[in-house]
Amino acid sequence: MSILSRPYFHDEEAAFAKLESVVWPNGAICPHCGGYERIYKIKPSLEKKVRIGLHKCGQCRKQFTVKVGTVFESSHVPLHKWLQAIFLIASSKKGISANQLHRTLEVTLKTAWFMGYRIREAMRQGALAPMGAGGGTVEVDETFIGHDRTIRPKGRKKGRGYHHKFKVLTLVDRVGRTKSVVVGDLKAKTLVPILREHIAHEARVITDEAGQYKHLYRDFAEHQVVHHNRGEYGRGEIHTNTVEGYFSIFKRGMKGVYQHCSEKHLHRYLAEYLAEFDFRYNERIALGVDDDERGDKLLAGIVGKRVLYRDSSAG
Repeated sequence: MSILSRPYFHDEEAAFAKLESVVWPNGAICPHCGGYERIYKIKPSLEKKVRIGLHKCGQCRKQFTVKVGTVFESSHVPLHKWLQAIFLIASSKKGISANQLHRTLEVTLKTAWFMGYRIREAMRQGALAPMGAGGGTVEVDETFIGHDRTIRPKGRKKGRGYHHKFKVLTLVDRVGRTKSVVVGDLKAKTLVPILREHIAHEARVITDEAGQYKHLYRDFAEHQVVHHNRGEYGRGEIHTNTVEGYFSIFKRGMKGVYQHCSEKHLHRYLAEYLAEFDFRYNERIALGVDDDERGDKLLAGIVGKRVLYRDSSAG
């Protein structure tokens, strides 16, 4: 049976049951007071129509559904369409555009855009355990994308080099995890604290020959360098091919799916898109996570991340 033929993608009651099983695996919890012992479900009757999934807390006497306190709160989009959107975004290798969601889900383009924004917010995984723990290998590299108008305004000649572009620092643990950060510059005083925060002291760190990484041997057990300027692309296990492979997926997704994201708004969306690609890379099939499991992990990340339209549209 196809995953998309499952009841919770088409039936609202089944969709609420699915979400409750993920958010409340041990039973309903009141989002207002945190109570869980005196929770009961309000059932409809012939005289009274009741919202699907409505519960009431016997402790604080407030009503709620499983959507309260999540990215779905106050949304008028049917929950089963939200679950369809989550599966489509989670199962696509390089992302899915708002226009495609608009056509597939039969919602307005504005609604599809905001759904995608909320779902990518749920993909934000927060702090990960230190990479390279136990002496593992972590590759570090940076890439450049777009045009940062705060550095070189429109109308001025861009020139050669990367200084006018947005700068992205990415760390890839060969266990399979990645962490990407938008940085203001590539100076050692900017990058090294980020590496210290996310990489274990006992790790082996591999970078290219860039000067900002020159003294990493002081902070980590081992620092190996790949000399690209000499035509070297690796010495056995000493290479940055993994992180460069991540960049190729990220850039193909940005150019192929989000090609209509204008440079004017790129600075606002870049961290959001990086969170999406980091999540998909960290929960990929090569690590034993199938599309169904990835969707459930995304659903588990919706709690405590309510996003208002004014938050996402603010300049």
